[in-house]
Amino acid sequence: MSDEQVAAPTNRRRISQRGIATRDRILEAANRLMLVRGVNATTLDDIREASQTSKSQLYHHFADKQELVRALVKYRGALVLQRERAGLERLRSFSGLVRWRNALVQANSLNNGKYGCGLGSMALELSDQDEQARSSLSETFAAWEKLISDGLHRMRDSGLLRQDADPEKLATGLMAALQGGYLLANAAHDVAPMGVALDMALEHIKSFLVQPSAEPTP
Repeated sequence: MSDEQVAAPTNRRRISQRGIATRDRILEAANRLMLVRGVNATTLDDIREASQTSKSQLYHHFADKQELVRALVKYRGALVLQRERAGLERLRSFSGLVRWRNALVQANSLNNGKYGCGLGSMALELSDQDEQARSSLSETFAAWEKLISDGLHRMRDSGLLRQDADPEKLATGLMAALQGGYLLANAAHDVAPMGVALDMALEHIKSFLVQPSAEPTP
């Protein structure tokens, strides 16, 4: 057997544009339903009905619910990172962090704080059930946190943050405040706890500014 034969994929499925559209429609429906109901409470029949697909169509793209959920973890992660890059890739000031904070709180207020973070809620349900899903979620959170720490590095490199500031630790603290804020807002159906959690984390970051009075508070 040649090297080319060994390297060639043996089970590649060609998907037409119509098939891609159907798969995306299934994932979009699963995303909507599982955000509101949760992963475990959402059935494949629920998703099939919401996506207006047949059983044969659904099973053509996803062998079972576990495969669909794993695909949804990546799908939802890509959506979150796309959104976060828009707000964080050019972050280089404390006021930029404030704007990022305000945008997240405002978006969550549209649901009165309900449902929490789409990634965080999946992590709560799946981390002890599916190691592959847990690993994928962890990678997404790490990428999200890196967007924050990269911005803090830019702030430190430009002289806005003191040299003793640790961007990685500050980013972890801010991410923890964000996820905890989502959880508390969900429990209260009120975004106020989320705002408080983020404000406290931002105040800690502000304490490392070279000229704290030069930057606004949330």
